[in-house]
Amino acid sequence: MKFFVDTADVDAIRELNDLGMVDGVTTNPSLILKSGRDILEVTKEICDIVSGPVSAEVVALTADEMIAEGRKLAKIAPNIAVKVPLTWDGLKTCKVLSGEGHMVNVTLCFSANQALLAAKAGATFISPFIGRMDDINLDGLDLIADIRTIYDNYGFETQILAASIRTANHVAQCALIGADVMTAPPSVIKGLAGHVLTDKGLDQFMKDWAKTGQKIL
Repeated sequence: MKFFVDTADVDAIRELNDLGMVDGVTTNPSLILKSGRDILEVTKEICDIVSGPVSAEVVALTADEMIAEGRKLAKIAPNIAVKVPLTWDGLKTCKVLSGEGHMVNVTLCFSANQALLAAKAGATFISPFIGRMDDINLDGLDLIADIRTIYDNYGFETQILAASIRTANHVAQCALIGADVMTAPPSVIKGLAGHVLTDKGLDQFMKDWAKTGQKIL
């Protein structure tokens, strides 16, 4: 499973990229706001850091305006994936931009039917939001499984990009289900290394090592 990092923080992206933990980046208007930077400037910098897809989101609501914004965003770098919402206008935009050879990430997906429409419109990625479904007592992981089954049934090449990832369990379950990609904040990706038994074991090793009175360096 590919790891995308969900942030516009270039320092965090660079750190994870240097460790080989970044296959791509996703951004959205909220993350651009948090960065405090110009969308074109920060997106270009991110594209220079990572070689994989970098999702940059349109903010228009009508197809014609989305298409115009998408074309402008796509000019930032060859690895831009234009991010559009899963609305009828977003699907129209996806069809046009994917037809022009641009990568398109269709976001805010909350049903298998929506995912089916996005695949038929030529989406490169579909982004189902797991955590937000869990917030309203629906199982976001069930949605990932449903989409995986449908895409496999009909040979759709659209990649499932599991989004709104909040826990280590989300990551593991998405990998088991067969999501192609997951995107998560840097803190969640770093948190995957943590385990109480790892900490406990290391603590015991250090105590025992201290008792030997030895040094390696």
